[in-house]
Amino acid sequence: MPTDRRTLLADAAIGVLADAGMRGLTHRAVDRAANLPPGTTSAYYRTRQALLTALVRRLVALDQAEFQETGARTPALRNAGELTAGLMAFTEGRLAEAGRRRSLARYACAVESVRHPELREILVPRENLARQAVQDFLAAQGVKDAEERTVTLLTCVDGLVFDRLVNGGSVSEQEIHGLVTAALR
Repeated sequence: MPTDRRTLLADAAIGVLADAGMRGLTHRAVDRAANLPPGTTSAYYRTRQALLTALVRRLVALDQAEFQETGARTPALRNAGELTAGLMAFTEGRLAEAGRRRSLARYACAVESVRHPELREILVPRENLARQAVQDFLAAQGVKDAEERTVTLLTCVDGLVFDRLVNGGSVSEQEIHGLVTAALR
């Protein structure tokens, strides 16, 4: 549980957005979710836009921490099977309860960023150890445009996660393996 009040409120806002959608994201709803007195959220984040910006910054911080941790504990990928297994673990994490809620909030913010470019700037994919591990693996396999292929591969995996969040189900190892195989061509 975060001890910083701003972090606590941003985390509560992520949960509210995941559960109630963009229209349900209100200062009062965040107060309730954080189990704080009415008016607390608006004291820290005066406007809805300030609250949304804090929420997006927190999502990015959580994602970056997760990616850095994953990359730090993952040895160099040696083969397509290891990459497939790593991407499967990623998708399963994104579809499991806590990851699912963050994913729903992230996609809602991505759509909102179409109307609010300042959010888009925060949501821009960042370099991290996990992404670098994929790029290094593709380069080691002789893929000429490893950086571009990494972006394409991870975007496709993200698309599968989005599809399963919207339509239900899980991502299969065959789907991920097919994407990895295509990235290696």
